[in-house]
Amino acid sequence: MKLHQLVWVTDGDTAVGRALIRRLAQDGASLLIGSQTDGQALEEELALVKAQGLQAMLTAVNLTDAKATAEMLVQAEERMGPVSVLIHNHDRVHRASVESCEEQDFIACMRDNAKTAFVCTQAAGALMAKRQSGSILYLSSIHAHKPTGSAFAYSAAKGAVHMLAKEAALALGRSGIRVNTVEIGALAGDQERFASEISTLYRDFPYKVPQAEPVTEAAIAELAAFLASDASRHLNGADIRLDGGFVLHYMDVKMKQPPPATGGEA
Repeated sequence: MKLHQLVWVTDGDTAVGRALIRRLAQDGASLLIGSQTDGQALEEELALVKAQGLQAMLTAVNLTDAKATAEMLVQAEERMGPVSVLIHNHDRVHRASVESCEEQDFIACMRDNAKTAFVCTQAAGALMAKRQSGSILYLSSIHAHKPTGSAFAYSAAKGAVHMLAKEAALALGRSGIRVNTVEIGALAGDQERFASEISTLYRDFPYKVPQAEPVTEAAIAELAAFLASDASRHLNGADIRLDGGFVLHYMDVKMKQPPPATGGEA
């Protein structure tokens, strides 16, 4: 499933971002990578891209600035060729309840998660529309639909991205651009990110996945590579829930239990 195209990953510094870079490089994609660390968090991944004879360009542009983002993308295309795929990988959690959240924190969460998605979509969509082809993918969250009990602004922002995807799929689809969303379930570390005083959702979460196999960053990258490829050309406006069945969990007493400890004390 070789891509041989330029893929824009908006945040490569995260664990998901690094997995995306490794997987997309396997398919021969050149990469435009958002990195606030100037690539320091990506040394191994950038070395891999270079070793495979592929191009990579780093950018630290402010993705809430529409003008700067559009200018950056034009410059990237002049240097590396047309961007065929946008993968929006911004995932910023602001922990606060509805009762206690400060207005500026709510605005910041919407800006980081939803406004960046809008700005990137508008910038990439305008260039893709001229070529009548392209793919836009939002890496979102199950919390676009399911409350966290700890970070309501995050859920609201992901809900906004959910509807942005639907509107964009309808409008940009007429220009040959596919727009899809991956709603990601619990990852390692989410029990801390979404720790809640009113919800037990993330308590022992690995065993609330029916097969007791939580989602991994590599699995996300694998699905993203498929959605970036022509093999998924008939998918547009789709929400793909990648959570191993986590949101289907019903009762803790019915969850798959951890295996019993083996061996005794020395």
